[in-house]
Amino acid sequence: MAHFPVIACAVVALSSAAAHAYPPAQHYALVQAQDEIQLDGQLKEDVWQRATKIDVNIQNEPLERAPSPVQTTAYLYEDGRFLYLGMDAKDPNPGAIRGALRDRDELWQDDNVGIIIDSLNDERNAFEFFVNAYGAQGDILATDFDTWVENASWDATWYSGAHIYEGGYSVEMKIPLTVLNLPQTDEEITWGISIARNYPRDVLYRISNVGFDLDIKCSFCQFDKLTGLAQRHEQRDLSFTPYVSAKRSDSKEVVPGEWQNGDTDVEVGADLRWRVNDETLLNATINPDFSQVEADSVQLDVNTNYSLYYAEKRPFFLDGSSFFRTNQLELLYSRTIAEPNYGIKLSGKNGVHTYAGLVTDDNNASVLLPGNQGSSLAQLEDDVTNAVARYRYDLGQRSGLGVMFTHRQGGDYHNTVAALDGTYGLNGSDAINYAIAYADTENSAQFANEWQLDEQQSGTALSLALQRNKRDYELRAQYEQISEDFRADLGYQPKADYRELELGGGQIWYGQEQDWLSKWGYDLQWQKSYDFDGELLEQQYEGYVYGEGPWVSSYELGMVHSEELYDDEYFLQNKGYVIFSMRPLQNLTYQFYGDYGSRIDYSNVRLGKGSDIENTLTWDVNQHLQLQASYNYSTLEVESERVFSAEQWDLRLYYKFNIRSMLKLIWQHEDIDRNQQAYLYRQVHKRNRNFGSQLVYSYTINPQSVFYLGYSDSGYQNDDLDSLTRNERTFFTKLSYAWQL
Repeated sequence: MAHFPVIACAVVALSSAAAHAYPPAQHYALVQAQDEIQLDGQLKEDVWQRATKIDVNIQNEPLERAPSPVQTTAYLYEDGRFLYLGMDAKDPNPGAIRGALRDRDELWQDDNVGIIIDSLNDERNAFEFFVNAYGAQGDILATDFDTWVENASWDATWYSGAHIYEGGYSVEMKIPLTVLNLPQTDEEITWGISIARNYPRDVLYRISNVGFDLDIKCSFCQFDKLTGLAQRHEQRDLSFTPYVSAKRSDSKEVVPGEWQNGDTDVEVGADLRWRVNDETLLNATINPDFSQVEADSVQLDVNTNYSLYYAEKRPFFLDGSSFFRTNQLELLYSRTIAEPNYGIKLSGKNGVHTYAGLVTDDNNASVLLPGNQGSSLAQLEDDVTNAVARYRYDLGQRSGLGVMFTHRQGGDYHNTVAALDGTYGLNGSDAINYAIAYADTENSAQFANEWQLDEQQSGTALSLALQRNKRDYELRAQYEQISEDFRADLGYQPKADYRELELGGGQIWYGQEQDWLSKWGYDLQWQKSYDFDGELLEQQYEGYVYGEGPWVSSYELGMVHSEELYDDEYFLQNKGYVIFSMRPLQNLTYQFYGDYGSRIDYSNVRLGKGSDIENTLTWDVNQHLQLQASYNYSTLEVESERVFSAEQWDLRLYYKFNIRSMLKLIWQHEDIDRNQQAYLYRQVHKRNRNFGSQLVYSYTINPQSVFYLGYSDSGYQNDDLDSLTRNERTFFTKLSYAWQL
């Protein structure tokens, strides 16, 4: 690790990015008016004729910076408290408009329009607000430190309406200025903006007021500019959201057997959201209800040796989450915080300074124990306290330097991680990302003995990546090393004790308007990893070709060859895979993944052959009813003898009575059939079947003001049971309401 200071000093010395030749931005003056509107989407008020008018007429996909096939016009004004956006989306065939009444953030495959706002004009952070032709909302928190990254789980309170008419559809939006990060000044403010329309027909047309140059890696730096808001009003952006929930969980002590009815558990808690000033946001929660209202999508966990990853959905962790993000190492994975009694979070940005802090406790803490051939999930014995701090300093136009600190402590245990990370933009297409981290861990004697760990552990991590993104090709190189005793217990780092080098790149071609493929290309990648003793862990070669074509379709065909060490043996593996998605009908979407080839049988330490299949079909029966079916299948055999076959179903029915009221029905089923004679080192059940179902009614005023009423159950079958048998059931309700103070 002696080379760490050399790399750190060399990167920090690059204190500002080279000048970039970006396309000239269009500048607009934002109209100020005090007119009220009725949010019905019809643009009938006179104020829209006086508003700032922006033509949205540049096609960026499938053709680069080409004329738009349809006409779209945006109108903007502000009244000191809200930003108002009206959009008129013309359509020569309104009967072909795609969409329906949707749950929040489920509109991305529909006809939709929206605005992306870089409210600090720092070309690094942005807020996205979109509405489909039926009035469904979607909002995204986006960052562009080195590449455009979106978090659709973020939800804000704003207002909108939509209207379909004989010439297309129109949308009105009313966005509180308090939702946005704004610079603290009494003068006019300049924003970066991109106004967008997604127009899915035989291909997906992405249309904007900005014609993006694909030779420039950053996107926010190419936005047009909007100036105004000199007379905005001071607002005490303070919301208090109490909640009350009631739950009764029943179970069976013996299966099969009689139900043991549980007690009704009533919980009361509250969330506080306070924008201290234009730049700083404070979130606090007391006795939060962090239960998942909707079940996670199922993932097959069979013949895998690393822990699965699930996306965060809980509002407390999502607000301001981008301020904690690092490009290279995931040092905060908030789903490691399972059952806190309280939480407090501060986040914000002032000029070139970005800062964030988080403190919570946790009554059900677990840690991910990493290795170079697998990971394990372990439960801690004591309650813990968690603390996270993050600071980033922007350097020049495309560079930045950050530090991060995480700490978890309880009883005789603690885990502390300190990290330095950053981005250096060499020019418009080339960038370097780097991270250096140190971790110190003390395990309790009982925990260390149970998991065969040292009571004292310390380790380091280094990640360095160079990337060139051009319109017609991409090149990348990455080096990463994680020492054996490096643990980021508040993050997601499932692998340790390795040094890994990766090289890759590919080419892209673009079609013309009448071509069957609108874009196609190939990508090649090589990676090689060793443990810290110099023993080869894995060498892998991968190549694939891909394309985009009619029916809003995409295709990928690839091959992987690898040599992998597992349990002191090397295994040569070859597999081929295919991925495609398409929308053959206006209301039908299909996605497929399939692979076949040799693979390691991790349970029996030998080489076998197998396949994996994943399918998802989404059908909009009408504007109210949607069905979604996912089916996963996996099988493995060794020398023509089957080891296991596994299948998994995830069926979901959504019925929208209106934009606020919805009924959800979810049914999940997993069936793993194992050949007991094929397992050499342990006894297994032949039958391993699990199921779960959930019925939830929800009424949503805004993301924080919601009523839920629901029922869920689950059960299983193994060799001791003749059929699937329920062993758990839960009745629950929750009511929360956000008071604007």
